[in-house]
Amino acid sequence: MKIEIYADILCPWCYIGKRRLAAALAKIADRDRIQVVWRSYELAPQEGKLPGLTAAEAMAGWWGEQASTRIMRIRALGVAEGLELNLHRARPVNTFDAHRLCHLAADHGVADTMMERLLHAYHTEGLNVAEPQTLERLGNEAGLDPAGVRTLLRGDDYAEHVRADERRAAQRGITGIPSLVIDGQPPVSGVQTPEELHQLLNQRLAALDSAVLRRSDHS
Repeated sequence: MKIEIYADILCPWCYIGKRRLAAALAKIADRDRIQVVWRSYELAPQEGKLPGLTAAEAMAGWWGEQASTRIMRIRALGVAEGLELNLHRARPVNTFDAHRLCHLAADHGVADTMMERLLHAYHTEGLNVAEPQTLERLGNEAGLDPAGVRTLLRGDDYAEHVRADERRAAQRGITGIPSLVIDGQPPVSGVQTPEELHQLLNQRLAALDSAVLRRSDHS
């Protein structure tokens, strides 16, 4: 079974969703049957590489008087998942290069580690995840070869991978993240509770097993 996760580093819900999916997967007896693939989705492609307003300040502009309540809720949900979401430190920037770095990491089997490091760097540490020096350090910390990361950041490797993910998201009707696509099925929310996600995954695994049995009966 393949789970595709459409996410962006700027999205606090994606960090929460990542934790919840991990909790759900941990309860699956045959976890090795499940492949997790991170897909690129840019929430703010218009952003530059230089940080401006904080995420909290941007949210105040979107939500007005409701902003403080919503920010408190996001932070509280983060705490429940063991996360420190510092929306007053995180400053939105362009994440295209960060997504390219995730694709490089995927080719080396460390995509999940890379995404975790990027999410923590942005949401908890308040780092600029568009800055080449920061991305190089984070890539190295995730286990990538320093020379390979530098080559990536100086060129346009994996740019088409990011664009292909974004086209695929549009084709699938994805307008909000995190979104999960399980074995090509219609996308579902990635911020369901761990219990709901666990049930969803078990149902899909059971359906796959039933399909295998039906094929065996007809062979």
